[in-house]
Amino acid sequence: MRPINQTILPMLNEFKKFILKGNVVDLSTGVIIGAAFGNIVTAFTKGIVEPLIKLASGGTDPNVTLKLWIFDVGVVINALIGFLITATVIFFVIVKPVNKLLSMMKKEEAAAPPPPTPADIALLTEIRDLLKK
Repeated sequence: MRPINQTILPMLNEFKKFILKGNVVDLSTGVIIGAAFGNIVTAFTKGIVEPLIKLASGGTDPNVTLKLWIFDVGVVINALIGFLITATVIFFVIVKPVNKLLSMMKKEEAAAPPPPTPADIALLTEIRDLLKK
């Protein structure tokens, strides 16, 4: 039976490689930003489009004329601020650290020496060089 650290460490390294794949991070970030942008669309619809539709269709809401002039812009601004806060947090908490980790991993891979040439490949290379002469 293998010790626990010989079992867990390879799994953690594999999990780290999976998480740090660019497409996993991009997809998760896109889902979060998309949900936040959905709030902007909902606020715009409720605060600006719906009052216009009610007015055009002759709605009976007495507040529709007041909302037409004000357009309930506060709801839209609130959604925009929420979106900007979400995007800022995602950028500084997820995107920047992951980009830093990826650049560090690429530097480590570039700095690693090439693996030693197998004996049969070295022999074939030597034969090729002798045949060239």
